Amino acid sequence: MRKRAKWLLASLAAVLAVSGGGWAVMDRPQRDADERGRHAAGGLPPATAAVERGDLSSGLQVEGTLGYARERKLNAAGPGVLTWTADTGSAVERDGKLYEVNGRATWLMYGSTPMYRPLKAGDKGEDVKQLKRNLQALGYGTGLDAEDGTFTAGTATAVKRWQKAHKAAETGEVGKEDIAFASGPQRVRAGDAAIGDELAPGKPVLTVTGTERIVRFQLDAVKAGAAKAGDAVTVRLPGGGSATGKIDSVGGAEQPDDKNGGAGGPGGGGGGDKKAQVEVVVTFDKPAEVNAPDRSPVTVGLTGETRKGVLSVPVNALLALAGGGFGVQVVQDGRVREVPVELGMFGNGRVEVTGGALTEGMQVGIPKL
Repeated sequence: MRKRAKWLLASLAAVLAVSGGGWAVMDRPQRDADERGRHAAGGLPPATAAVERGDLSSGLQVEGTLGYARERKLNAAGPGVLTWTADTGSAVERDGKLYEVNGRATWLMYGSTPMYRPLKAGDKGEDVKQLKRNLQALGYGTGLDAEDGTFTAGTATAVKRWQKAHKAAETGEVGKEDIAFASGPQRVRAGDAAIGDELAPGKPVLTVTGTERIVRFQLDAVKAGAAKAGDAVTVRLPGGGSATGKIDSVGGAEQPDDKNGGAGGPGGGGGGDKKAQVEVVVTFDKPAEVNAPDRSPVTVGLTGETRKGVLSVPVNALLALAGGGFGVQVVQDGRVREVPVELGMFGNGRVEVTGGALTEGMQVGIPKL
């Protein structure tokens, strides 16, 4: 029985799904081999390319957005009129003023536990430890044991010193509305209330972020294996510069946004063919050197896996063999012969191939598309 082969499309019609460092290939319907054969003279492929030996990377180029880490809302702790806020785009550090309600300031302190209650003598808990650490760092709590989570008389004295520095009533107690705890310095991204607005407990006042620059991008869930926490990346910045970084996190798969009603919403069936995606967050090695504006578009180069010194051919040189598997057409001395190959890693339009009959420099057939 005569062996028949069909050219794969230039894209190989492949789903490049990364799993454990390998790539899986899935066939699509092929173009008719006889139709393409009419474009070739004398039975030879219309074009050829060399079998190359070298390093092959599975890296990807993806589009992302420059931003800041840990975005969240700061909510009002009590009722009153908003009388002042920090400027949009400004950075607020420890003991910096975030906003005022009825002329009373809310100050930033560092800590992971939110300010959920007033703090006074006798109180115990992680929030008390946080307060004592901040008072020490600011120079008001010399001698305090910050690992003791009890609000002691010494804590009250330190609080009074802090209040005096801010020209506030020296009560030795801290109101719930006096402090907002956050993990570190905060950047004001936006104001959620205007000066003069009447606030209620829980109403957003400011949207804040950390001050560390990051990049976020979406990746099709089937390609999520190409991005692993800790992998090195290169970010091409607006204006032509670049910066190095690493993948900080790869989120879980999310279904396409259904804000427009999905298949049953307005417009009838929009979005039904969208792919599930994961959010990937990139941090920079030297974030202070990244000066591009917030929400600037950037290009992220994912390093992926690299194979050293492998043989590879262009993806569209592959044949789907009638008996199963894949091969290439080797063109030599004006003749063509089919050589079965085993496929390895895909990357940058090429695919790793192994097969005893292939050597570096051989010419393999390429279809004319």
